Amino acid sequence: MADIILIGAPVDSGKRRPGCLMGPDAYRTAGLPRALRDLGHRVEDMGNLTPATHGPDTAGERLFALNETIGWTHRLVRAGHEAAARGIPVFLGGDHSLSIGSVAGVARHAAEIGRPQFVLWLDAHSDFHTPETTESGNLHGTPVAYVTGQPGFAGFPDRVAPIAQENVCMIGLRSVDAAERKLLEATAIHRHDMREIDETGIGRPLTAFLDRVRAANGCLHVSLDVDFLDPGIAPAVGTTVPGGATMREGHLVMEMLHDSGLVTSMDLVELNPFLDERGRTAQVMVDLCASALGRRVFDRPTRAYA
Repeated sequence: MADIILIGAPVDSGKRRPGCLMGPDAYRTAGLPRALRDLGHRVEDMGNLTPATHGPDTAGERLFALNETIGWTHRLVRAGHEAAARGIPVFLGGDHSLSIGSVAGVARHAAEIGRPQFVLWLDAHSDFHTPETTESGNLHGTPVAYVTGQPGFAGFPDRVAPIAQENVCMIGLRSVDAAERKLLEATAIHRHDMREIDETGIGRPLTAFLDRVRAANGCLHVSLDVDFLDPGIAPAVGTTVPGGATMREGHLVMEMLHDSGLVTSMDLVELNPFLDERGRTAQVMVDLCASALGRRVFDRPTRAYA
């Protein structure tokens, strides 16, 4: 059994549509702490963080809430770094800009113990924009660029442990714009879109990636975005893209992650409870997190949403 550290990150600064700040409490209400304790884990809930002191943001600027996002990054780097030394941190988001800090924080710990950091990015989007390339100005589209050391992040914390491009694997892609595609094609990041998943299955690229993590004795951070899943089963996200992973594909990924024994940290991001249907998406995400941390098929409770 493991020491699981829940870190509430009600980050709502990475995009203009509000609501993700309610995510951490929605996960708690949907029973995440109880589900993990029922699996035998020791669970510590650190409550909800607040951003570090930051300068004011002005309405109408090209980058939305830049200073607030920088404040969140400072706080989450510190929280992730400290929690990774004590157990498996699970960051309850919050929009995906929180991963700028969560991933950087756990990567700092991995570097200190002499292990390479790997990242599994389960998302419809590649989130490989920089503050200089983003057209929307929404910083939830930039975390992978930040943690892999791309330029253009003036004002953000120094990246003391940037992640090697070949240590990042994206699965579930189906909405990547031209600017990101051009940047990604020049990298060693492993990318698997939904067409590939449809043709060959989701297990093949995941197995190959987990084999690389294991061979390198790496630490593995899993960043699970609600929009990795098809909006038909997980509607509570402001960036819905049809054609996402099915419930069964999602559980298969999580079961394989648990079987590997490699997961050292995790994000649950982009849940917007304001857009949910009677807590349906929150419950799906709780179930997936529980699968990643040991719940078996025959342990799953029946859910009624009617």
